[in-house]
Amino acid sequence: MNHHKYTNALARETSPYLLQHAHNPVQWYPWGEEALSRARREDKPILLSIGYSACHWCHVMERESFEDEEIARLMNAHFINIKVDREERPDLDAIYMAVVQMATGGGGWPMTVFLTPDQTPFFCGTYFPPDAKAARPGFRQIVQEIARAYRDRKQDLYASGEAIRQKLQKLSRMPRAEGAIDPAVLDDAVAPMISNYDPQYGGFGRAPKFPPSMALSFLMRTYARTGREPLLEIVRNTLVHMANGGIYDHLGGGFHRYTLDAGWRVPHFEKMLYDNALLGRVYVDAYLLTGVGLFRRIARETLDYVLREMTSPEGGFYASQDADSGGVEGALYLWSSEEVRSILGGEEGEIFCRYFGITPGGDLDGLNILHIPRPGDAVATICGVTEERLLEVVRAGRRKLFLARERRVKPGRDEKILTAWNGLMLRTMAEAAGALGEEAYRRAALRNAEFVLTRLRDNGRLLRSYKDGQARFGAVLEDYAYLIDGLLALYEASFDSRWIAEAEALADRMVREFWDSDGDGFYFTAEHHEALIHRPKEFYDSATPSGNSAAAHALLRLGKFTGDPRWERYPVALFQRVLDLLRRQPAAFAHMLCAVDFHLGRPKEIAVAGNPRSADARALLDVVFRAYMPNKVVACGTEPDVFLLEGKPQAEHRATAYVCEDRTCRPPVTSADELRTALSPGPRRRGPGDPP
Repeated sequence: MNHHKYTNALARETSPYLLQHAHNPVQWYPWGEEALSRARREDKPILLSIGYSACHWCHVMERESFEDEEIARLMNAHFINIKVDREERPDLDAIYMAVVQMATGGGGWPMTVFLTPDQTPFFCGTYFPPDAKAARPGFRQIVQEIARAYRDRKQDLYASGEAIRQKLQKLSRMPRAEGAIDPAVLDDAVAPMISNYDPQYGGFGRAPKFPPSMALSFLMRTYARTGREPLLEIVRNTLVHMANGGIYDHLGGGFHRYTLDAGWRVPHFEKMLYDNALLGRVYVDAYLLTGVGLFRRIARETLDYVLREMTSPEGGFYASQDADSGGVEGALYLWSSEEVRSILGGEEGEIFCRYFGITPGGDLDGLNILHIPRPGDAVATICGVTEERLLEVVRAGRRKLFLARERRVKPGRDEKILTAWNGLMLRTMAEAAGALGEEAYRRAALRNAEFVLTRLRDNGRLLRSYKDGQARFGAVLEDYAYLIDGLLALYEASFDSRWIAEAEALADRMVREFWDSDGDGFYFTAEHHEALIHRPKEFYDSATPSGNSAAAHALLRLGKFTGDPRWERYPVALFQRVLDLLRRQPAAFAHMLCAVDFHLGRPKEIAVAGNPRSADARALLDVVFRAYMPNKVVACGTEPDVFLLEGKPQAEHRATAYVCEDRTCRPPVTSADELRTALSPGPRRRGPGDPP
């Protein structure tokens, strides 16, 4: 079909996802006054379709239904059709996804919601095939039936919509919980969180399997606090299997979104910035905790991938890469055994194929997904070569195949720059810079913070999304919370007190515009935000930390840096509010539990008096940043420009470290060995169920 036979109102947008639909025969509008007032004026229901550019089923539904001229004719005749990019408008996505989950017990994208002209939902679902198939009704029939129902039974639809509105209001009201926020909350969370652990492949649950980055972070913290070895084994096993699986890109670095099987083997091939930020951080932490070289390599390759393929010339990080290239899912990542052997030659091709599980039959239509089914020493034995020779062949082979792959059609890249996701990656780059001693990550973090604060801020208020030189849409809670968190990590990577001042200015605004005056946590949207049918609050951590759990963690850290006790009041009120939920459904609150662990963990306040670039200060800072210590804040400088440095002079003109907890400090030290001793944990508490 000639794609440009039609053009609709999406042609004026910047979102790649909306632009993908600009030439559908459907008369799409973006969400906005033009479409909403037309719906009210003509008394037509709204057909709202929400998705994002890296979403495979969104592309399928577009091809099957939105490019079908007959379906488009029905949609145009009976509805005002609105297309939303969920990454630009997470506020709309949060409201209507809650509705889909209440109505169907599940959710996902593309999301399809029918609304009255006043935006109240009355029928919803996710992907629909064009015609009825298996248990799914066909979209063609649905559109006709809903148009008929709106004509003949409008009052019923309004009544069911009103019931849905009331249910939504209830979701944001939390009953106050009794009891104290104490370590028992953390101890009791472990068993339910690991109850569906998969001992064979790591991770939790069965297929499809998603990388559980926040749960792993919580388990590492709990291991550090209690010394419970089985928790460390769960983390190690999961990270090794993911690193060896098809979910990891063995040639280019970085992780795909999830796998269709339980063994991490066959991925859905899109790559999201947020997954790689969260997983990059988990692998860095796991390396600090265990010293396993594999974890350091995976962290570096993942961040190097982000610098190579996901960073804009101005320093922002792009949102995602598509699963499809040239219209074929996974095309960039799949290999036939003949192609591999012809590139690498006889003996090397044979070794490489054995190592990466490449067979003539393949995994998908005769093509192979690179994965590592068995340990290197076993492959070396099978191939009759030394392990050194094996590693040399694998290293050279990966490089050659990557160069061959660079000539293939690249997957589509969503070049939107989202404040929240940039905040996540900013923190990961900044932390990796110190942990791995990598200057390139520190430079990337500094450029990123400059870019976001310059281009995604207007008169002190953050904006959500930047593309093609334009910043748009009001920021939501997660934009503020993740960015504050990232700026505090950047202070620790640069010791420029400007970043703490920026973080504090954003925190002031976040509290003013998002905090519920009843003390019930933070709203998803700011008080001046466009009025929608509901002002949601999100507490559950999903693929990314909820805005509330990220805000709690960031404000607790900010309080330690600034010495201002007001910052701690908000997280403590929030913990009290979600205490019952933490007890009942800990697996849905992994990041919130990490924030509670920080709060209860008597964070170490480490101040190094000295020039951060001098050799003696660097030696002390390396001790701090190359150990696994999630509950710490670090300041360094020759001027007391940060609260932590006040009243802490240098001893004998040498860099001097002070280790404090709750504002009580140990005697200052000047050598790396003394600092190591001062930081070493005391005797650990045993957890319930641990052997004596």
